[in-house]
Amino acid sequence: MDIVTLAHFAGCVGSAFDIELGESSMPLTLSEARPLPETGFPGMRRSPFSLMFRSGSQIVLPQKLYKLKNATLGKLEMFLVPVARDKEGIVYQAIFN
Repeated sequence: MDIVTLAHFAGCVGSAFDIELGESSMPLTLSEARPLPETGFPGMRRSPFSLMFRSGSQIVLPQKLYKLKNATLGKLEMFLVPVARDKEGIVYQAIFN
């Protein structure tokens, strides 16, 4: 996949993504995929969008580039940032602009 777009992820909301953590992995669920306001410049290669992932773990992973795997999309790399914690786990966000 060259340039990922919101359309790639829209059908994967509710799907599992395995995040690689060296010798182990941790499941994340894509909980939201939504467009962001377009405040870009002429010739942008994609419209900006946000992805929200939920982890059932209370362990907070640091913000950084992670390798993820999904049954539909295959292997991807994305920069994830922890943005919230609740009784169900941790929420991570990835922004594409």
